Order: sequence, then structure tokens, then C-alpha cells
Amino acid sequence: MNVSQRLPMMKSLRTSLCERMFLMADETPIQVLKEPKRRPQSKSYVWVFRTGEDRGVPIILFNYAPTRKGANAADFLKDAPEGYFLMTDGYKGYNKVPDANRCACWAHIRRYWLRAIPKGHETDYTHPAVQGLLYCDKLFSYERTYKEKGLSVKQIYKRRLKDQEPVIDAFLAWLDGLTPKTGDSIIKAINYTNGCRPYLKNYLKDGACSLSNNLSENAIRPVVMGRKNWLFSDSQDGATASMIIYSMIETAKANDIDPEKYLEYLLESRPSAGSSDEELEQLAPWSKATREACAI
Repeated sequence: MNVSQRLPMMKSLRTSLCERMFLMADETPIQVLKEPKRRPQSKSYVWVFRTGEDRGVPIILFNYAPTRKGANAADFLKDAPEGYFLMTDGYKGYNKVPDANRCACWAHIRRYWLRAIPKGHETDYTHPAVQGLLYCDKLFSYERTYKEKGLSVKQIYKRRLKDQEPVIDAFLAWLDGLTPKTGDSIIKAINYTNGCRPYLKNYLKDGACSLSNNLSENAIRPVVMGRKNWLFSDSQDGATASMIIYSMIETAKANDIDPEKYLEYLLESRPSAGSSDEELEQLAPWSKATREACAI
């Protein structure tokens, strides 16, 4: 287990995360100068694991790893409940994560079809790339309608089967009939979509599942923006410490408490290996005591 997972508060938050049935993940490269048997220019990675849109308290955790191997995600999520839902992009490394209903991000799929539209053909509805984009847009349009109506999870589940499953079935049948020419930019969209095909309909199994991985992309953005300023971590311990701080700050922000006050609160409380589960739970960003001490 990574050292960041052994620190009391990080371990407690990870335990809470791995009790949830709807999770999301993403990863982005960073540079760590001093890693055993690796050049300073080597790519290392930050992984973000967060809760989904199940209407529970949000938890956002960051984990440093030297590589992008899917085993890193599998290790972090090894205590997640069997049959949980994991929303990701099309990266094949997530296939290493066992016992999960992996869900494909329709925002990523949509992005590929959007990129395949030639300049000047954005409203050419006879162009296959435009048609592919419209299939994706239809799904997102239904999702917006559900949110506007304030539908329950159970109602969303039923409406998705009625509204969205036929759209996906029609999209896949249409996809199978495409015959692009060699070198056509649309081939990338076709290949990416087909690579996600085993997971395209898994979100239909529960109304609490998300249609996209946008929450994870938004969650990892502070690291992406931050590395433009701090550029690299000197050591593995430094990278780990940074990700712990990111985890505390972003989870605090997601729970609408002051992140600076929360860091001070944790430093003053000094949770240790001897802290009980109940004591650590009281220090979680969503606890009543924490919310009162760290109110914005």
C-alpha cells in the first residue's frame, strides 16, 4: 500500500471512498526528479479517485505513482465493494481493476466525434462525424432534462432505459454501417468508440451512475494547473506529501468548508495511528464538528 494510504486521515478518507458504489477515476503526468532507477525526465503520474453523483458526501483523493500502469488503480481501489461502478475514460489500464462495472465516459466519446468534423462542416448533417456528434448530444440532452425536472435516482433509471437505450442501440447499429476511407479522421472516433463498446451501456444499470467522467476531469484540473507553477517534485516523498495536501484541500472544497481552516484544524487535532475510527470520522470534512470549525 502506498505510504499516503497509511497516514491516518488519508487512510480514513480512502476507507470511506471505498465503501461507496459509484466511483470515478482519472490520471495525469507529473515529473519527479529522484525516483529509483529512473531518469529525472521520466513521466510519473497523479491519479485522482473520487465519488460519483450518488448524492452522498463528496470525497476526492489524489495518489502519486511512478507509472501509469493500471495496477496502480487496482491497488488503490482493491477494497471497493464488489460490483461497484467505476466511471473512466477509454484508457485500457482501467481494465486491470477487478470487480467493477466499468462505465465509459460519453463526454470523451463525444469529443472524438466533434474533432472529426472538418472545418466548415459543423452544420452539414449528412457528414458522419456530425451525425455521430448528434447521437451523443441526444444523450446529454436527456440528462439535462432529468436534472431540470429533479427526477429521483429510480426515475432516472427508468427514463434512461426508455429514452437513452434506444439511442445507444441506434448509434451502435449506425456505427457498424460506416465505411470510412483510409486516412479519414473519423477513423479515430470509430476506433475510440469501439474500444469503449463493452462499457457504453453500463451506466444504464443504475440511475445514480454518471453519463460522463467530467467530475474527475474537473477534480484533477488543480494538479494540471498547479504543475505549471511548481513544475516538478524533487522526491517521491515530496510527490506523496503534495498529493495528500491536494486530497485534503479538494475534499474540503467539495464539502463547502474553508480548505485553509481545514488544514489548520487537522494540524491542531494531530490525528495519529492510535486515533480510533470514530475520532477520525469526526475530523472528516463532512462531520458536524468539522463543518462548525471550518465554516467559510
